[in-house]
Amino acid sequence: MSDRSGEESGQVTVMIIGFALILLMATGVTVDASAAYLARQSLATLADGAALAGADQLQGAAAYDGGLDDHVPIDVQTARQSVAEHLRATGAYADHPGLAASVDVVGDRVIVRLTAPLDLPIRVDGITATRVGASGSATVVLGQ
Repeated sequence: MSDRSGEESGQVTVMIIGFALILLMATGVTVDASAAYLARQSLATLADGAALAGADQLQGAAAYDGGLDDHVPIDVQTARQSVAEHLRATGAYADHPGLAASVDVVGDRVIVRLTAPLDLPIRVDGITATRVGASGSATVVLGQ
């Protein structure tokens, strides 16, 4: 009988270290994916609320002179101001440092796009994204 325990003892150690590294990498991916998902969901909620705030501002001479029919005039500047005020009032700039917002008005729709730096717990340079974004829109509909 030959004693093979000396030859195989190192192989088990290498296998255990390999499995530990795979488990650590899987945990890191899960943590980062969860953080990115939660950041995106938070921005999506903010974008929806900001779009509603922008669409809620029916102002200008066209809205008061002659009343409103099916077409609702949305002033781009007023919508942008309302979105900025909404983001300040909700503390979005404090919750998401580096938050950038863009507001567009297309017909009777206000579209808000938000982006913010993504602060991942485990970051790998060159592989993980550095920003996350979301958009929201709101439409003004009258007479329904």
